[in-house]
Amino acid sequence: MKVVHLITRLIIGGAQENTLLTVEDQHRDYGDEVALITGPALGPEGSLVERAQAGGFDFRIVPQLRRRIAPWSDWSSYRRLVSLLAEIRPDIVHTHSSKAGILGRAAAARLRIPAVHTVHGPSFYPQQNAMVNLAFIAAERWAARRTARMISVSDAMTDHYVAAGVGRPRQYVTIYSGMEVEPFLHPPRPPHEVRAELGLSADDVVVGKIARLFHLKGHADVIAAAPSVVERCPRVKFLFVGDGILKERLKRDIERAGLTGRFVFAGLVPPSRVPELVHAMDVVVHTSLREGLARALPQGLIAGKPVVSYDVDGAREVVIPHATGCLIPPRQVAGLAGAIAELCNDAALRERLGRTGRERFTDTFRHETMTRRIREVYRQVLV
Repeated sequence: MKVVHLITRLIIGGAQENTLLTVEDQHRDYGDEVALITGPALGPEGSLVERAQAGGFDFRIVPQLRRRIAPWSDWSSYRRLVSLLAEIRPDIVHTHSSKAGILGRAAAARLRIPAVHTVHGPSFYPQQNAMVNLAFIAAERWAARRTARMISVSDAMTDHYVAAGVGRPRQYVTIYSGMEVEPFLHPPRPPHEVRAELGLSADDVVVGKIARLFHLKGHADVIAAAPSVVERCPRVKFLFVGDGILKERLKRDIERAGLTGRFVFAGLVPPSRVPELVHAMDVVVHTSLREGLARALPQGLIAGKPVVSYDVDGAREVVIPHATGCLIPPRQVAGLAGAIAELCNDAALRERLGRTGRERFTDTFRHETMTRRIREVYRQVLV
């Protein structure tokens, strides 16, 4: 099978790790002739480009392909994608992310190559400018008419897109975003060693959040909830894993709240270090206001950690109240603080919720499961 994957940028992020794992699996495990095309990995989030370059498959960078809307660059990117697809002549074009998804499907349609698109997260959402949302919805509707199948990383994404008139329900299939589960099942390093390096003690109850330090990721809500949590659980410490443009602002907010000693910033880390950091946590919290289905949630559960999440998008598909964690209405800081404090003060509850999450979701989120199901979609398209 000959497949081209297109993604806007190969930064360190959930959609990018999902895509790269799919490409690696197809190349290594199935012997597919696979190519990955992306724009430059710009921004402070880190890059997966070196890993892709070492993967042994066809890897191309289109310099003009950028995340922001820029008509001239977008037109230039489209023409370049048409040229590359005409050269490679794949059986399937599989697009990821909004910009590459729209331009890539347009290029595939131009060459009459069937296209599959993965919805990793919403390109239109309530917190975004209304006119921008209308533009994205119109573009996604146009692209959906040129798409053989749509893969969603959660049922919630399918519901969100169908409700907006993007495609038809029968076009969609949910395939959860796969990952390397073994390091989350078995700590790569002893958690006490990782804690010691971070300045955390064995007695601390560590509440961790894994996300870029960007808008809509909800770090400010965790900081706002922290005083109440500290009052109820004096042993609590907070660990932020990730980097981004809000780092200095968040640190100022923490200092103003008198919580400097309560927060640890691990900074930007390669994906290979995430499992050891999750194992160093007691509770995983996720307060993003938009997300297809945050990988941090199944990662925490597979590691045997309970999760606390805002009830947005696909979170409720893995965060099951009284079974694997706590779901909180978005922006309800008091409820967030209460849920975190309850878990911090009840080790038996943490163990029970984490164990149930591991039992339910380990096999579901294996990358091998994801890739096998994606190739089944390809076969259906090519029949």
